[in-house]
Amino acid sequence: MVQTSDLSYQYPAIKQMEFPDLQVEAGHGLLIHGESGCGKTTLLHLLAGLRKPTTGSVSIGGEQVSELSSPKLDQYRGHHIGIIHQRPYFIESLSILDNLLLSPYSAGKNKAIAVANRLNIRDVLNRYPNQLSMGQKQRATIARSVMNGPRVILADEPTSALDNKNCSYVIDLLLEEAVVNDAALIIVSHDDRLRSEIANQIDLSTTIN
Repeated sequence: MVQTSDLSYQYPAIKQMEFPDLQVEAGHGLLIHGESGCGKTTLLHLLAGLRKPTTGSVSIGGEQVSELSSPKLDQYRGHHIGIIHQRPYFIESLSILDNLLLSPYSAGKNKAIAVANRLNIRDVLNRYPNQLSMGQKQRATIARSVMNGPRVILADEPTSALDNKNCSYVIDLLLEEAVVNDAALIIVSHDDRLRSEIANQIDLSTTIN
C-alpha cells in the first residue's frame, strides 16, 4: 500500500536526511520512533505529500504521490489520506462536530458521532475548540483524520497528551480503522506505550543517514 524508495530531504544549510525504504501493507501498522531531531515528522510530511522529497519516491496503492502536481495532490490527500498533526488545528468559529464534517469527503454525521463515542468525546461535539482541553483536542483531531475512510492514516504523536485509558481508546480505534478501511497506518511517536501495540517498528535514530 505505502512504499518509499531512496527517499531523502534537505533543509537549507542542514545535512541531507536519507530515509530507509518503507513498505506498509493495507490493514497493517508501522510505528516509527527515535530521538528528537532524527526526522520523524519530516518523514511523515513526505509520506503525506506536505513536502516534496529531494530524491526518491512515495507510492500509495501504486500511485506515485511524490510526482503529483499540487492541485492533484491536494485532491488525492483530501480523499485518501488521514493526517493527525502533532499540533491540533481547527476553525475556531465552528463547533467540533462542524469541524469534523468540514471535509467534502467526510463520511457524515453518523460516522462523526460513532468515532466520537469510541474516543470518549461525544459530549464535546457541540463545543468550540477553545472550550476543549489539549487531550480532547487531540482526540478530536484523531476523529477528523478517519472521517474520509482514508487509505492511509498518518499520525504524528497522536497520544502525547493522553492518559493511559484514552491512549488505549486511540490506538484501538486507529488499528481498527486500518483494518476496516484496508488502510495503512503509520505512527511516529516518542510514546513507549505504543511499542507493545504495533509489532512492525523502525527506530529512525539508528537507520537514518
